[in-house]
Amino acid sequence: MTAYLKNLNEAQREGVINVEGPCMIIAGAGAGKTRVLTYRIVHLLKEKEIDPFHILALTFTNKAANEMRSRIEKVVGQEARNIWLGTFHSIFARILRTEADKLGYPPNFSIYDSNDSKSLIKAIVKEMNLDDKIYKPSVVLARISGAKNRLVSAHEYVNNPIYQADDESARKPEMGTIFMKYVERCFKAGAMDFDDLLFNTYKLFNQHVDVLYKYQERFKYILIDEFQDTNVAQYAILKDLAAIHKNVCVVGDDAQSIYAFRGADIRNILNFEKHYPNLQIIKLEQNYRSTKNIVNAANTIINHNKAQFKKAVWTSNEAGELIELIRATNDLEEGKLVASSIFENKVNHHLSNNDFVVLYRTNSQSRTIEEALRKMDIPYRIVGGMSFYQRKEIKDILAYLRFVVNHNDEEALKRIINLPKRGIGPTSVDKMVVAAFEHDIPIWEVMCNVEKFLSGSIANAVDEFVHMVKSFAVDLQQKDAYEVATHIARRSGLLKELHEDKTIEGLSRYENVQELLNGIKQFVVNTDNKDKSLGAFLQEIALVTSMDEASDEATEKITLMTIHATKGLEFEYVYIMGMEEDLFPSPLMLNSRADLEEERRLFYVAVTRAKRKVFCSYALNRYRFGRPKNCKPSRFIEEIDPAYLHSNEKYHRSTVSQKNTGHAAQLVNDVQKKQYKNLKPINKTLSDFQPTDTTHLKEGMKVEHPKFGVGTVTKLDTSGTEKKAKVDFINFGEKTLLLSFVKLRVLDALREERKT
Repeated sequence: MTAYLKNLNEAQREGVINVEGPCMIIAGAGAGKTRVLTYRIVHLLKEKEIDPFHILALTFTNKAANEMRSRIEKVVGQEARNIWLGTFHSIFARILRTEADKLGYPPNFSIYDSNDSKSLIKAIVKEMNLDDKIYKPSVVLARISGAKNRLVSAHEYVNNPIYQADDESARKPEMGTIFMKYVERCFKAGAMDFDDLLFNTYKLFNQHVDVLYKYQERFKYILIDEFQDTNVAQYAILKDLAAIHKNVCVVGDDAQSIYAFRGADIRNILNFEKHYPNLQIIKLEQNYRSTKNIVNAANTIINHNKAQFKKAVWTSNEAGELIELIRATNDLEEGKLVASSIFENKVNHHLSNNDFVVLYRTNSQSRTIEEALRKMDIPYRIVGGMSFYQRKEIKDILAYLRFVVNHNDEEALKRIINLPKRGIGPTSVDKMVVAAFEHDIPIWEVMCNVEKFLSGSIANAVDEFVHMVKSFAVDLQQKDAYEVATHIARRSGLLKELHEDKTIEGLSRYENVQELLNGIKQFVVNTDNKDKSLGAFLQEIALVTSMDEASDEATEKITLMTIHATKGLEFEYVYIMGMEEDLFPSPLMLNSRADLEEERRLFYVAVTRAKRKVFCSYALNRYRFGRPKNCKPSRFIEEIDPAYLHSNEKYHRSTVSQKNTGHAAQLVNDVQKKQYKNLKPINKTLSDFQPTDTTHLKEGMKVEHPKFGVGTVTKLDTSGTEKKAKVDFINFGEKTLLLSFVKLRVLDALREERKT
């Protein structure tokens, strides 16, 4: 047996060696799908001797593509570099660069990110004298994006009575007109947005059969990762490309389809067999990641869904611990209890911060856990915050680079034309935009003949700007990306302006631009990048995803993130916060069975990220819109088989029922006062914490911890190499502490000293 097949189980081997004809691999969580996909490509290259140029492998993130290519290269060598392997958007952008002229685009077309698109939409709304509070750029862009992902063109949109009726009822009757103008302006600017990379590829193949045939013959073997996340456009392109050879392999898990809000259509995977009647279905059901209790609990969760492929996920791993529930009286206490649990588990099990993740349904839930972690000096990182390439100074310099490569990039031009200030204000820009519109020419052409449209100092400033940009463009033909970018950063005045700002923020911005230039330098010296031009670098940057950037953040921190962002990741300990009705499941996802089942899949994804332990926390009272609201546990908790749940009383800080949560704080205070009524107050000078010797610590003694406060020693364990103490703290419940590690102040000893 070939070496790379020896470490695979029977189902995995089937997925690797059966490469002819259509195949769907249903891979349960932690079942090793990446390994199967990787070795399937290796098998094509080594055993079937398929030319790597005939293999197309599509993923959803650059990280996944790079990891897959690296694994393949370790087995087959540099031949792996010739495989067409990358994200949908990067591969289709590569095709469109070659075939752009057939659609009327320049080969160096710009790729607009969401901010560029929103800026253009904002300008169109303003030009149409529409209310920008009704036609918000983000809302309009989402509508346009949804249409493109369903392969609905602007022309079809405005002529569809259903869309017109929807827009009328939403009080946005001009949505179709904005859509038309947006498409026209992008085309004039020689630009495509991310959705266009899919829409235009589909359009290219359908309008130019010869081009489609060329790529059908090139891609004789097609593999798709995370197939459950594909949208209508991606699936349509896949079917076109695979129409001749039908050697298409899709890998995914319907139970992890959680991106409907981005356009993902679970019907692609559920109905795949209808389009390929002779489809071979292989199920990967052995989980290598999680304990038995986690796997079994996850099975009981997902079994409540009706729309799914039935599979029996199992594991040979140890039984492990039960899923633990953490109940809090309110959301603030929930954050404290989760933070203290993380601290305790880290100490007791000698874990790293990297082993923990805190998940929540929405970003707004992070506040309480952030506050609690900060108070306990536990470092954390939020995945999904502002990325490096979204910072203003980075967007500014990238706009310069984009405009030098593509003089028709109107959004880039608007950003840089008066940056640094050169006397070309918004009024002058508007005049040039109007002139370009009236003469049906690009704004760059207006600027090159500015004396026909403007006069005086403004015309001179525009003329100087044009000459500067033209000088930059000359460098494109002679120098690599780093040399051009460095010259632009200096000659434009951006670096000088940032360097002269000596505030902390100014220095930070200057360092960020320097870091960008460092990145461009690394791009140039990377031997894998044959094209070292500025245009090639800009394409790579435009296709970076938020998940890819998240992987570059600092290590040794607790990770905080939404459940949607955690897909594909794994951690030793997983905390899922806010397990309450009207929070998770979201109230917006209760209108249909399909929506509710997607929410349940989201919970399934959260649970299956864990290797060793899962905690689910909920609050009996939570502030919403400035007011406290009584809450009840999520229905998803009730759906877990009780055999896999542990409701630990040490976390139940409330002694009242849900109906009496409004009096919970007072009752807890009463209990504390009664329990410690005989404990005399300590001198105020003792508030500066000073640890004392714990050698003679005994059960029943009162102690103080610098973070957990006052508590009572309930048990001492001296049986092992490390002496441990269980302490029941007033505000944090019972904790197990390593006395060689933790610092305590023995209050009983201090009281005896005062007596003497």
